[in-house]
Amino acid sequence: MLKRFSKRSTELERLDTGDYTSDEYKHWQKEMRFIHRIFGEMRALRRTLFRDLDQTHGNVSVLDVGAGSGELLRELSKWTAGRKVFLTGVEINRDATLSIQGDKISAVQANALRLPFDDDSFDFVFCSLFLHHLDDENAVRLLKEKRRVAKRRIYAIDLNRSAVAYYLYKTVGRMFLQKFTLEDGALSILRSRTPEELISLAEAAGLSDINVEHSRVNRLILSGL
Repeated sequence: MLKRFSKRSTELERLDTGDYTSDEYKHWQKEMRFIHRIFGEMRALRRTLFRDLDQTHGNVSVLDVGAGSGELLRELSKWTAGRKVFLTGVEINRDATLSIQGDKISAVQANALRLPFDDDSFDFVFCSLFLHHLDDENAVRLLKEKRRVAKRRIYAIDLNRSAVAYYLYKTVGRMFLQKFTLEDGALSILRSRTPEELISLAEAAGLSDINVEHSRVNRLILSGL
């Protein structure tokens, strides 16, 4: 039973294949906002990006690659209230891009592997629950692109491939998640990487000062220069 966790799955999620309805996607966005808020992404950002922002003086710019509905950017906007902060979200999905746009937040529809920005365009660049959707080659390409457009540091929050997390998610998720979110979320854990695998990707992307931190609720935070 545990053998399946020794190597990451290559099975594609429905979110990647596009095999979902508009209603399922809208409901997924709502559920992901809840998951971000309750189950780990905000905690992971507070321990990494937010901490570094507090130590950065003057104007600052942040890019969220694969920003989803923009929930994390809105929380970041609240966190940095009173400061001059330029926040941008990138999404390949048109509906998601439209949902990101808001007060103090701009949105760009683009491919994350070919970001339409000049080198060193943003101080900090991050992504959340995105790396596991990519194979190793494209994961390295993503990290390289983030490194290219970041002046200071990049971050990648993702899941940790764990049997405990997988079976706990499947058990608890049945109580409040739609089938689409439940099945894709379980597969996300199987497609995720271990800390050692994340470090290998970062090294292949040419990052320096590489660090992987553990956050609660099965989250890993890869960061580097």
